[in-house]
Amino acid sequence: MIFLDSAATTLQKPASVRQAVRLAMEHAASPGRGGYPAAARAAELVFRCRETAARLFDVPGPEQVVLTFNATHGLNIAIRSLAVPGSRCVISGYEHNAVTRTLAALPVRVDVARGQLFQPDELLEDFAQLLPGADFAVCTHVSNVFGYILPLKEIAELCRRNSVALVVDASQSAGCLPVSLTELGADYVAMPGHKGLYGPQGTGLLLCSPQAKPAPLLTGGTGSESLLQTMPQFLPDRLEAGTHNVPGAAGLTAGMEFVLRTGPEHILRHEQALCRGLAEDLRGVPGLRVMASSDPALQSGVLSLVPEGMDPEALGEALGQQGICVRSGYHCAPLAHATAGTLETGTVRLSFSAFNRASEAARAASVLRRSLKKGRTEGNGE
Repeated sequence: MIFLDSAATTLQKPASVRQAVRLAMEHAASPGRGGYPAAARAAELVFRCRETAARLFDVPGPEQVVLTFNATHGLNIAIRSLAVPGSRCVISGYEHNAVTRTLAALPVRVDVARGQLFQPDELLEDFAQLLPGADFAVCTHVSNVFGYILPLKEIAELCRRNSVALVVDASQSAGCLPVSLTELGADYVAMPGHKGLYGPQGTGLLLCSPQAKPAPLLTGGTGSESLLQTMPQFLPDRLEAGTHNVPGAAGLTAGMEFVLRTGPEHILRHEQALCRGLAEDLRGVPGLRVMASSDPALQSGVLSLVPEGMDPEALGEALGQQGICVRSGYHCAPLAHATAGTLETGTVRLSFSAFNRASEAARAASVLRRSLKKGRTEGNGE
């Protein structure tokens, strides 16, 4: 099996992640719920997760690192904390349903800053026009469909200049691109643990700035201030109701330590090289639209393809039957497809991780060519 769907989840994890999860399950209880050694060990594991994240993402203090179930959970907390009836929000044209569906459920006005794929100047121009008078903005760092690296630093600067609160979706950038809560000046940065951080599924992080005033999404036990019938005012307890996923936090810590040891910049270069090589290998295939940037700095290790004369879902299934794991369709991001002009068809997406090799990309290209040719032949009844 060749796994090329790391934009959805990194299936291949460092061995240290599996070991950390197992040890936590065997030796850690629940943090903040007892003074015995197993409870203390759990508290240490959770705190170490916060400390590691604070170091990796330049967060002033570990208490500003909130443990979530995934990026969607964190984005819901952030967006619902900022949205009030009648407020106006600006988003990029490349947002995931985790953002667009959440906003659609709220009484807020949403303006979309658009720009052609891999054309950051167009996107910045639209943001500059829409941000004045807005209450908050939400922007993905990297498109999960196309690997397009958006000009986040410049967008963050525009938000600061216009006194607009900013929520960053770092689902596709955490672990391979520099993400600094302090430098961005964002109010919130949300990310999953199971993608570029190589942690287990069911984990995530919400980084909260000192000026943020988050509202709890869930209420319940925290192990602190138990006499109160309201959630504590301080972070992270205010946003972490219920028992923690201690094995998940332990595995996520191990994943982040792997990223720190390897170096996010090294991981990015590796993934980009594989993506560029695959794009070049497929560029001459007749009837295949390869959605790659001419500027390598604008694209991560994610590549989308649009086959002509064959449904992307059928092509994805054909690849899967031959051991090439990709994702086809709309990738939970119809707004991104509408912006890039692929809403009618969807795409076949191939995405890399630190564990992929050039030989796997070459094998995928070979199988894709054969599958495309066979699919068109069968479609034409030949």
